[in-house]
Amino acid sequence: MRILLRGGRIIDPADGYDRTADLGITDGRIAYRGEIPAEFAPDEVIEVTGQIVCPGLIDIGARLGRPGPEHPDTIAREARAAAAAGITTLVCPPDTDPVTDTPPVAELIDRRARAAGGARVLPVGALTRGLAGEQLTEMAALKTAGCPAVGDGGTPLTDTLVLRRALEYATTFDLPVLLAPLDPFLGVAGCAHEGPVATRLGLPGIPAAAETAGIARPLALADAEGTRIHFTQLSSALSLPLLRQGHGSGAPISADVALPQLFLTEQDLSEFDARFHLRPPLRSQADREALRAAVADGEIPVICSGHSPRGSDAKEGPFATTAPGGTGVDTLLPLTLRLVEEDVLGLADALARLTSGPASVLGLDTGRLTPGRPADVCVFDPEAVWWCHPETLRSRGRSSPFLGWELTGRATVTLVGGEIVHRHGPRE
Repeated sequence: MRILLRGGRIIDPADGYDRTADLGITDGRIAYRGEIPAEFAPDEVIEVTGQIVCPGLIDIGARLGRPGPEHPDTIAREARAAAAAGITTLVCPPDTDPVTDTPPVAELIDRRARAAGGARVLPVGALTRGLAGEQLTEMAALKTAGCPAVGDGGTPLTDTLVLRRALEYATTFDLPVLLAPLDPFLGVAGCAHEGPVATRLGLPGIPAAAETAGIARPLALADAEGTRIHFTQLSSALSLPLLRQGHGSGAPISADVALPQLFLTEQDLSEFDARFHLRPPLRSQADREALRAAVADGEIPVICSGHSPRGSDAKEGPFATTAPGGTGVDTLLPLTLRLVEEDVLGLADALARLTSGPASVLGLDTGRLTPGRPADVCVFDPEAVWWCHPETLRSRGRSSPFLGWELTGRATVTLVGGEIVHRHGPRE
């Protein structure tokens, strides 16, 4: 299949390419960028004048739920929702049900996603069996089954010796390790940032120390083992000096931040609205501003959605008893574009945080539009305005902390491996 995307503004942050040009695709790969040879005969021409063409978005931390036979549509629906949002790759943590700790589970997730015809789903393999923190998984087999990384799935290992052995084992197979920056004892019982707001509301708190302690321990091990560690979804300004310390020592570490932490704060909990019950918790305005600055200067090279879809019943009841999380894939692109509108990032840098940044962390060959690369492409209308309401969310989750927001930016065409998996009329 040969496809020509004609007349769009092509932005490829990985190599600084930004110009109005054409993009030619052949047999699932980028064939031409810029001037198209006269002999190129496309099977389909898609006019994208006035729109932006960029690498397909990569969401590095999107929980999809249960891949098992009793929930056959779970992964399929989220993969299609992601494709409609311009996301071509979802990276799924291993805390699925069943846990992604064996090749058959990883392969099942891959089959379900492929059958859906939406975004590709890359499962992260579990560090330990059942995420129980005791017996290491067969990481080599998980890598062969398609896992680009291994991780703790948000459940930190309590035994430091097991963690050290896990990092050593992952390093042997050149697998990056995705870890939740969370102390296994300090951060398990709370539902809000420990501070004056939580005290006033009577909510159990999660201290910032839970995050810094959760970084310090594996950071010490990473320095010794040379393991590529990626800390997922930072929330506290106090974590940033630790990252700088790790970078200064030469440790191969990186981190990401979810969009709620870049827009919302603990003040949003004042009405006990369970939409704002998130994990990690929303912290102070100072934390938010520090994280924005870290994203802006590249200290945090990846932005993710924090996608963890919840049904309406999971958000009913007293705040502390509700399930943390919310839908995020639908709003990943427009909220990142809002960071551009608010002068936090330039457009190319913002797109880099969603494309080449996560691709670099995971060692993927996507995230760029260089000829010869896989044709994972997002075309979006930067002027399309829409409202975030439950009925406009394509994910099965209907709870989002951004419900009621007016958003700008919408994917119009998404290609995965050169196949059109989503098409939406511009300014529709």
